[in-house]
Amino acid sequence: MNGNRLRELRQSKGLTQSELGKILGVTKASICCYEKETRTPPIETIIDMMALYNVTSDFLIGSDNIVTIENKDNIRNEIISNEEFEFIKELRKNKYLAEILLEDPKRSIELIDKKIG
Repeated sequence: MNGNRLRELRQSKGLTQSELGKILGVTKASICCYEKETRTPPIETIIDMMALYNVTSDFLIGSDNIVTIENKDNIRNEIISNEEFEFIKELRKNKYLAEILLEDPKRSIELIDKKIG
C-alpha cells in the first residue's frame, strides 16, 4: 500500500483516521499503520477503500497516477500507469520531438506504428 496516497485520499474526503476506521470497520490504529506502511490492510478493507474512494487497487498500491485534464469545457481525471507517466516526462525533455508528436497525435501514432509495427 502507498501510505501517502491513503492519507491523501482520506484527507480529500475530509475524514479523520477515526472516522475512516468506523466506515471501514477497523480501528484508528489500523488506519494509522496503513498510512505509515507498517501494516497491510486485508483484501476486504482494500476492496472497501476502492469503493469508498472510487479508485483502482493499482492506484492504492502506487502503480498508477491520477492525472487531472482541464480544457475549456470540462475537467476530468484519468488514470495512467507509472510507465506512461515516465514516458511523458521523458518526452517533455525533448521539446522538438514533443511538439511534432503533439501537433497531430493520431497521425503520429499511425506513423510510429507503421514504422515499427
